[in-house]
Amino acid sequence: MVNLGIVAGFSVNGVAKLHTDILKNETFKEFYSLMPEKFNNKTNGVTHRRWLMYSNPKLAELVTSKIGDGWVLDMENEMVKFDQFNLDPEVQAKFREIKQENKHALAQYINKKMGIEIDENSIFDVQIKRLHAYKRQIMNIFHIMYLYQRMKEDKNFRIYPRTFIFGAKAAPAYTYAKRIIQLILAVADVVNNDPEISKYMKVIFIENYGVTLAEKIIPAADVSEQISTASKEASGTSNMKLMMNGAVTLGTLDGANVEIRDLVGDENIVIFGLNSDEVLNYYARGGYNPWDVYKEDIRIKNIMDSLFNGPWVTKPGQFQLIFDEIMRNDSFFILKDLLAYIEAQEKIDVLYADKSNWAKMCLVNIAKSGYFT
Repeated sequence: MVNLGIVAGFSVNGVAKLHTDILKNETFKEFYSLMPEKFNNKTNGVTHRRWLMYSNPKLAELVTSKIGDGWVLDMENEMVKFDQFNLDPEVQAKFREIKQENKHALAQYINKKMGIEIDENSIFDVQIKRLHAYKRQIMNIFHIMYLYQRMKEDKNFRIYPRTFIFGAKAAPAYTYAKRIIQLILAVADVVNNDPEISKYMKVIFIENYGVTLAEKIIPAADVSEQISTASKEASGTSNMKLMMNGAVTLGTLDGANVEIRDLVGDENIVIFGLNSDEVLNYYARGGYNPWDVYKEDIRIKNIMDSLFNGPWVTKPGQFQLIFDEIMRNDSFFILKDLLAYIEAQEKIDVLYADKSNWAKMCLVNIAKSGYFT
């Protein structure tokens, strides 16, 4: 059907710059050589009416107070005017105040629905998307397991307080994805109930994630987790929604993350890991074995071994499937990118400590988000 569609159709597009390049150079290479005029890019977009004006009205008011309301009807061309205020102390202070109010609202919701108290002054680290191996929620929870292990072993090692927020659904027959959710919940149970560690981090898996919940979560987010294996995410849109609401992207050069990086500059995003060319090269030529990483780095060995002997294991073989899936082939390069991800998370801690610069980064992201409307 794809072959027929390309031949019969008048236009063939990818849904992000990187995705279109992969279609041209890899997936449909032969078709592109025969009919290059058919191929073009149409990056996915989101509606600012819902994801900014409705979800975050006070932030929308702040924008309007500085650049007028022309952006409401022409966000793509008008919103960039807001960039001139990214170093303005008053605008930064107002932005921080709005973000704090949104964090307070989300914390109250979580407390009411889940009975968990979270630190409203902590970093709200958010990964909300469909649960899938290539989106690598497993890498996020591995990092949390690493932090827990390290803080338990080293009483002098402590992090800036962090609240890790997951929102996801797994397809009904997707056993591996469901097992990842089970691991997230098991780790959350240990972390949230450890009086020594829970002062520094909490793990929240919000039930029944959907659009209505996203409207509460996105305005409160500080960090936008966009950590899919490079070349696997066609575009993504949560990255755009979170950017629009003043969250800093922590991500790989995958999907529309590439365009976000191009828009905001390297200093206003945190990028890590393999790029798409490197991933595709490994697929074509080999050269990566997860066992090598496991044997060479004690941090990774401890994380993987804790799937059998960690405090989150309540019955034998509970997480065998996760161990096997990664150690047999690691087709989404979890272990290959994990150390770079840990370093990127450490960089987030350093950046967040500088309140003025962090506010500037957030404001730049808001100002440049009009491209995705």
